[in-house]
Amino acid sequence: MDFAYTPKMIEWRDRLTAFVNEHVVPAEPRFREEIQANREKGHAWDGSHEVMDGLKAAAKKAGLWNMFLPASQNGAGLTNLEYAPLCEIMGRYPLTGEAMNCSAPDTGNMEVLERYGTPELKERWLKPLLAGEIRSGFAMTEPDVASSDATQIRSRIDRDGDHYVINGRKWWTSGAPDERCKVLIFMGRTDMEGEDTDTYRQQSMIVVPMDTPGVKVERVLTVFGYDHAPHGHAEVSFTNVRVPKENLLLGEGRGFEIAQGRLGPGRIHHCMRLIGMAERALELMCRRALVRKPFGRLLSDQGVTRERIAESRILIDQARWLTLNAAYMMDTVGNKEARKEIAMIKVAAPNMACQVIDWAMQVHGGAGVSQDFPLADAYAKARTIRFADGPDEVHRNQIAKLELAQYLKV
Repeated sequence: MDFAYTPKMIEWRDRLTAFVNEHVVPAEPRFREEIQANREKGHAWDGSHEVMDGLKAAAKKAGLWNMFLPASQNGAGLTNLEYAPLCEIMGRYPLTGEAMNCSAPDTGNMEVLERYGTPELKERWLKPLLAGEIRSGFAMTEPDVASSDATQIRSRIDRDGDHYVINGRKWWTSGAPDERCKVLIFMGRTDMEGEDTDTYRQQSMIVVPMDTPGVKVERVLTVFGYDHAPHGHAEVSFTNVRVPKENLLLGEGRGFEIAQGRLGPGRIHHCMRLIGMAERALELMCRRALVRKPFGRLLSDQGVTRERIAESRILIDQARWLTLNAAYMMDTVGNKEARKEIAMIKVAAPNMACQVIDWAMQVHGGAGVSQDFPLADAYAKARTIRFADGPDEVHRNQIAKLELAQYLKV
């Protein structure tokens, strides 16, 4: 295997870097001001989106749009390995992902609708999502069960003639507070009595418009106090929500099949972005260490600081090579065969990012946990990814099982 950047990868990286420097970096302070103004008006998720709309227009003009999709779906036609360095840049400058219509949960939802949606669902929901005209949410996790074991999901999807009736409560539904979120993909049980002995065939996924009667955003959830506006996370209740039977994706009992197809690429995208986030933290650590001089001696001259800088470089590069290897495996043998490599990076990358960002905060002192630097927000996001798409423990368990299987007697 060869992880050297090809001319194609370098061309896309250079184009994206130029776009970031020209448009995204100058927009960061204006975006923060815009969101703060919305907060002061009483709702961080409603109001002006002028900065992001401007970035989207610039990205479309630059041909940097829907890059996560294959060429057949009007995307860039990049492999996972080719997409990796671009995701790093998105992680380093977080506005970039949404600006180019490449941010979660929309990416996963678009892929699901493309693969499993009817022509009608694609026309109504996929088309405006691909155009960046609306946003979406993914309703899977529930507050009353251990959602790391999705077989415990208790939300109901009951057939009633030409409709399905949905009842349940979800939380950590990313995107739901945003006024631009117009549709959810909802996972629930269609086999409530457990008649199917395969517990992985009792769940299904269905498309639910946000304006359907009975859908209610109960509250917005914060992450270490951050509201993650404008997209955000919410607890959402579903009370006798009726949607046409045609909104069911793929068929009853196929929810886990869809979820695995959706979450595999999502996990690797998370890890790629975390590497970029950690790189920015390391840069900030180095720059700070070279100018701060406590007790008459630069932080950069102190052994503990140098040790942490060196260890950060080692940890970042280790995570990068693991991630590139997982991307290579996904491209060559498929997501299912690469499940161990995907699980490995899902553990390694968030833990790496948390550690590097933590060291960067230490070098910054009190400033590191303030709003004057992006480190505290980055730490909150990185720590959250240790839960998103499955907690560390679940992935470690899978890695161990796959390892042990090599030594089991037939």
